[in-house]
Amino acid sequence: MSRFQGKVAVVTGGGGGIGSAICRRLAAEGAVVVVADRDEKLAAVVREEIEASGGLAVEMVADVAEEGDCTRLIGSVVERYGRIDVLVNNAGLNRRGDITEVSVEDWHTSFDVNLHLMFYLCRVAVPYMCDAGGGAIVNTASQWGLHPAPGHIAYNVTKAAVVSFTKSLARDVACHNIRVNAVCPGEICTPMLVSGLEKTGRTVEELERLVPFGRIGKPEEVAALVAFLGSDEAPFLCGGAVEITGAQAVS
Repeated sequence: MSRFQGKVAVVTGGGGGIGSAICRRLAAEGAVVVVADRDEKLAAVVREEIEASGGLAVEMVADVAEEGDCTRLIGSVVERYGRIDVLVNNAGLNRRGDITEVSVEDWHTSFDVNLHLMFYLCRVAVPYMCDAGGGAIVNTASQWGLHPAPGHIAYNVTKAAVVSFTKSLARDVACHNIRVNAVCPGEICTPMLVSGLEKTGRTVEELERLVPFGRIGKPEEVAALVAFLGSDEAPFLCGGAVEITGAQAVS
């Protein structure tokens, strides 16, 4: 497929488990991919993988929790390529704990990384998309933003805010031919998930027994959904929050 031929896609958190899969998928379909991550080494690895497969990519270092870095990132992309066709707001983190366990610092950090960066990036990118006649924005939310899991209040609340942000922004920019949607993954096999399991003593096998589909998800499966939402094959899908969970209830 070449649904993104000639298009420029920016992916934040592009060096992570889901982010790197999104970068590889968009590049495989013809996009020039900007792998944006605060970890330069991770971003470079993804860029090298894409280039080795014949795709086009560049890494850009940015701490997207900082407004200035978000502005510089979008400005650098436009200066280099003259456009942004697809923006994937994927960077995120999970600070665990209930109301008595999560620290004030972790609460604020969760909002900075999971929500505020989307505001900063979209605020700068949307005018360029308007000038170009349209574009697509895909935000990574979570199943837990729709159905909260116990013991993760900061993550649940920020991801619920991502869903609300997605729907609100979609209402504002649809008239400019800009489509905004969110993906809401369940349990996906990523370094973040494995790290969380190690802290709780649970295993992947335990999680898989909770999934009616018989296993947890793969980053590549989320990437396929992101690619669909960002492509011209979803021209009327705007303001959606699409779950990808294998029919799993919240664990």
